[in-house]
Amino acid sequence: MKFADFSLDARLNGAIEAVGYETPTPIQEQAIPLVLSGRDVLGLAQTGTGKTAAFALPILQRLTSGPLRKVRVLVVAPTRELAEQIHQTFVDLGKNLRVTSTPIYGGVSKRPQLAALRRGAEIVVACPGRLLDHIGEGDIDLSNVEVLVLDEADRMCDMGFLPDIRRILKHLPSQRQTLFFSATMPDDIRSLSAEILDNPATVQIGMIAPAETVSHAIYPITEKLKNRLLLEMLKQTATGRVLVFTRTKRRARNLALLLVNEGYNASALQGNMAQNRRQESIDGFRDGKYDIMVATDIASRGIDVTEISHVINFDITDTVDAYTHRIGRTGRAEQSGDAFTFVTESDEAMVRDIEKVLGEPLERRRLPDFDYGDFVPERQTAIAQSQQNRPASNGNRRGGRNHLGGGGNRPPRSGGNSSRSGQRSWSGNPRQQRSPGTRRAG
Repeated sequence: MKFADFSLDARLNGAIEAVGYETPTPIQEQAIPLVLSGRDVLGLAQTGTGKTAAFALPILQRLTSGPLRKVRVLVVAPTRELAEQIHQTFVDLGKNLRVTSTPIYGGVSKRPQLAALRRGAEIVVACPGRLLDHIGEGDIDLSNVEVLVLDEADRMCDMGFLPDIRRILKHLPSQRQTLFFSATMPDDIRSLSAEILDNPATVQIGMIAPAETVSHAIYPITEKLKNRLLLEMLKQTATGRVLVFTRTKRRARNLALLLVNEGYNASALQGNMAQNRRQESIDGFRDGKYDIMVATDIASRGIDVTEISHVINFDITDTVDAYTHRIGRTGRAEQSGDAFTFVTESDEAMVRDIEKVLGEPLERRRLPDFDYGDFVPERQTAIAQSQQNRPASNGNRRGGRNHLGGGGNRPPRSGGNSSRSGQRSWSGNPRQQRSPGTRRAG
């Protein structure tokens, strides 16, 4: 199937060609006709499957006719970065149309947002908090909204935005098209979707779990050895762009500084940074100025970089859902990617939950030629394996929930630029080592 088969406006087809889209992804192929027909849609798909264009293209097609300078489309997203990424997609795909998109989020001055709203915009892409501020001050009129999009609804649930979403809904017309996208379906999200969707068509791309194009491996380690393990891994592994996740903002900042001091082109992305600095980090990572980004979970939402070859979980996630979202940064648009996770002894319960969702055990590796000192990774593995027959937790290692469904074996990967090379699994089979690919600043 080709984008031309959707019978979109010629101006949209020109923009599609300009941004380099060639073949629709599965969710685009299924969702675009449904949205064009006016149906409510419940979209269940992993991050990186092309769902932004799946709703942006048919929305822009709708806006080729009808009134201008009124808010006709409202997209609600959990973070500033994701809102900016969605906004930019509308800008890129709608550049040939007389349509304006405006991003609305906190952390920046309200004045430019207010000026844009007063000039008139057909599309508003907003985070809940700042949108409610504008609603409360009478700055925005949502009475003409024809399409509501809730993107990454599960993440909004995790961040405590559901009460805000319900407040926003009170200001919208009851007669509208609603598009609801989520990678997972916790109970709260399932209940909300049932309330606001009218006879929706469901689009589900594969099981609600990490994409099959991602290869997973874990590295048993101690907290004290993590920094040295990361540095040695980057030296040994052929990589493209690398996204490193930490649990805290302070650790993200300090780890990025360590990498810079070691000569890497690295940047941090965490919530304490000013919005313009956060955007500069994202743009630099996307454009190749930075090869490595160290990020926290919330700050990473909206990173839309298809060339990420590796996701490294410096700290394991709190929930299986968060693991899915993290590694969804690689293996995007059906490209291959690698997800490495540093695991301490206290992390083993979460490892078992992740393995349950994947439907197969995660490969455990020892990094060759790395000085582990007195720590023996195989010993931690043996202890973990002895606990496998115990009842698994419900994904609530630190208060989170495992909302993912199903399992299923993934086919082995072949070819590509896998950085599995040069590392050993417990079977002791060496893989051919490749030259490092991450550039140092020079």
